[in-house]
Amino acid sequence: MTHPEIRPYRIEIPQADIDELRARLARTRWTDEVDDAGDDYGIGLATARRLAEYWADGYDWRAQEARVNAHPQFVTEIDGATVHFLHVRSPEPDATPLILTHGWPGSIVEFLDVIGPLSDPRAHGGTDAPAFHLVIPSIPGFGPSGPTRERGWSNARVAGAFAELMSRLGYERYGAQGGDWGSGISQLLAVTAPDAVIGVHVNYLPHRPVDDTDGFTAEEIRRVEHIRAFVAAFPGYMRLQATRPQTIGYSLADSPVGQLTWIADKVKDWTDPRTPLSDDTLLTLVSMHWFFGTGGSSARLTFESGGPAGTVPCPAPLGMAVFAHDIILPVESVSRKAQPMLRHWSEFADGGHFAALEVPELLVGDVRKFFAALV
Repeated sequence: MTHPEIRPYRIEIPQADIDELRARLARTRWTDEVDDAGDDYGIGLATARRLAEYWADGYDWRAQEARVNAHPQFVTEIDGATVHFLHVRSPEPDATPLILTHGWPGSIVEFLDVIGPLSDPRAHGGTDAPAFHLVIPSIPGFGPSGPTRERGWSNARVAGAFAELMSRLGYERYGAQGGDWGSGISQLLAVTAPDAVIGVHVNYLPHRPVDDTDGFTAEEIRRVEHIRAFVAAFPGYMRLQATRPQTIGYSLADSPVGQLTWIADKVKDWTDPRTPLSDDTLLTLVSMHWFFGTGGSSARLTFESGGPAGTVPCPAPLGMAVFAHDIILPVESVSRKAQPMLRHWSEFADGGHFAALEVPELLVGDVRKFFAALV
């Protein structure tokens, strides 16, 4: 790490902020709900109360903070924004640089379980697997990168900042991986730095609905119908973040239960119901927004990018891992027409939108397989 503008960093939330969170949770003014509502109207009252009580009295933020601080962290200023990132060098001299990008409402904590296997495969049962030098940034407006301070921080601008970050780190050739916003940003990184990005692996690759499904299997028709319904009625959270992020930002900044339920509602919908995320994992995702005050600024990414994450023709070799319980499931033949550089396609029966958290071993295996064919 030799660039003068890169500074070491550790997450150290003041105890006063933790105490304030607990006090706010104790003073929550709860909404009502209809009888037998369950989760039909959103996160149910019983679920919200249980999570809030655990956040206040059982959840150990310091333990989660220590997990992140076990890895080298840095911050730098790029294009007027703070960029926080983990930088984990592999012990293997021929390791491939790889930038991992999270999405919303995620953060760098999504990748904690894949750092060891990807950076040091010999120590994790993958003696013949490729190794990677890992760069894991917090998207500007998310977590330790802090709120963005001006207009225009779209996914394309984030990609430009990450290209500069990799350059500052001295990486001339590297791969990229991501899901959710991280998928679009990784593809745009290849557009921004086509001579640098050797390949892009994603676990989210939405495409537009198609009218002609002649020759499609029943499963492919089901996927197309689901995509058509999704596009016709974008979820409420997405519409609000795409049109009025400032309005929802007040609630997210002022109410920890508001921030908690805003995220918990989507995590519940987007994960494999057979293996839900633990309360500790969910609350760490929420805490990364709460303690750094990025509920509103992370919502602005949808507004600045013109709506939900879409796809662009990726100029680098592209690999896709489909996890069965993701938000939407693409059709391979349609994706190959939209993405001429698509070189790799895998389907998994387990896992959902947060693959690195839900099924890290499956994601690691697929990333290794894709990049092994490129390096």
